[in-house]
Amino acid sequence: QLQLVESGGGSVQAGGSLRLSCAASGYMYNRRCMGWFRQALGKEREWVASFYDDGRAFYVDSAEGRFTIAQDNAKDTLYLEMNSLKPEDTGLFYCAAGAGHCHSVARCYSAWGQGTQVTVSS
Repeated sequence: QLQLVESGGGSVQAGGSLRLSCAASGYMYNRRCMGWFRQALGKEREWVASFYDDGRAFYVDSAEGRFTIAQDNAKDTLYLEMNSLKPEDTGLFYCAAGAGHCHSVARCYSAWGQGTQVTVSS
């Protein structure tokens, strides 16, 4: 099975940047999609971005223009570059993988990491 380990989270001031990494190991048959979700304290898990095997990338409206999702196939590592961070970006960020073009559908993703904390102060 595929295992995912996130890293790169931390505490930054508003306007700052972070790059999250998601290192994959193992195998998922017909892996089509990688995604990032975040969950703020007391809130539902929210889809942030996804990256398809055909190179397409998608973002939640609030991340559009600020975040970039990318895949390094040689390292089998997914990245989320986050710029112009805002306090409302604060949350536990999860990496996920799915065997379909899952987009924002959380139940479509079958492998999940444990999360990395991002805290943005005002």
